Amino acid sequence: MNIFRRIYCRTFQIVLKLALPFLPYRDPEIIEHIEGIADVLKENGKSKPLIVTDKTIRALGLTKGLENSLTESGYNYAIYDGVVANPTTDNVAEALNEYKQSGCDCLIAFGGGSPMDCAKGVGARLARPKKSLGDLRGILKIRKKIPLLIAIPTTAGTGSETTLACVIVDSETRHKYAINDFPLIPRYAVLDEKVTMSLPPHIVATTGMDALTHAIEAYIGKSGNRSTRRDALSAIKTIFENIEQSYTEKTPEARKNMLVAAHYAGRAFSKAYVGYVHALAHALGGKYDTPHGLANAVILPIVLEAYGKKAHKKLWKIAVYCGMADKKTPKAEGAYAIISAIKELNEKFGIPERLTVNEEDIEQLARYADKEANPLYPVPRLWTRKQLKELYKKIGDTNAE
Repeated sequence: MNIFRRIYCRTFQIVLKLALPFLPYRDPEIIEHIEGIADVLKENGKSKPLIVTDKTIRALGLTKGLENSLTESGYNYAIYDGVVANPTTDNVAEALNEYKQSGCDCLIAFGGGSPMDCAKGVGARLARPKKSLGDLRGILKIRKKIPLLIAIPTTAGTGSETTLACVIVDSETRHKYAINDFPLIPRYAVLDEKVTMSLPPHIVATTGMDALTHAIEAYIGKSGNRSTRRDALSAIKTIFENIEQSYTEKTPEARKNMLVAAHYAGRAFSKAYVGYVHALAHALGGKYDTPHGLANAVILPIVLEAYGKKAHKKLWKIAVYCGMADKKTPKAEGAYAIISAIKELNEKFGIPERLTVNEEDIEQLARYADKEANPLYPVPRLWTRKQLKELYKKIGDTNAE
């Protein structure tokens, strides 16, 4: 990256970091169990929520507990279950229509990151009805209060219940972009392990690796502070200690711990941001509908290795905190311990080393990743579009060095 663009990126990131203590970040209030939602609706004077979810979640019967609880408490509700894996502008338009037609006055996002992103998109359109989602992409374009939003994560991964981000795919162009503004942070987050107990192992694995990616990228970036580093380290250690048990034994304790870890990872990256892993993964999700957690899991060790010495010290600190190294361990060795642990988890979970990346798409993918990451993401090492293209070749070529 040339010196002028490098200075621009780092200056942009420094300004955001300095502004962080003065920005209206807030953490959602935690509701321990779904049965507590009715009381929250009553406290806030709400009468009819729109539940935003997907067909798989409904087919698994995961929403039944929520529906029964609302009915028993005398609440009517509407449901939109058309959300796809990478939610689209069409999904938001359909959910918005359901909200208006059914006379709803609040939102409940039930699921992983996709239903939450869709619900946030509905909230954004209700707050700014004269703006399209495309008009709102970027940072601080909403600036108005959205309807009450309660988020119920069914996967321990996205951390979307804590974030100001709404990631949407344009239905026509297939371009994936983010809308970021403080009103999008849900008012409440429900961390109820019961809704995660029937998740299949591969979802537990990929969403757990998604949470690990959030925490690691938040920690090794240049915009963290004491609070975000504390949350990130707590999340990383908890994930390493619980993800295998959550995957194999499905114990309520492990599932609860993973939910809490994903929540803290979300708190960390919502303030400290992510990095090139996410930029590369988002472009793949938009182009090929690659599940976000799967993409992050595959890309994470590739990017961490590519950062090289720029990331060694912070990865070493993670290794020491997690008991994978001690203070006498060389920095590079400690960093490699973390990268090796990630690769070992991927192997145990049956996650491939590479993903589908068509050669003819690399130019476009790199352009999208570059546009998302630079200058916003405070990464350890800045890369150009050309360097991002080389990374896509590694991600998609099993023969790459």
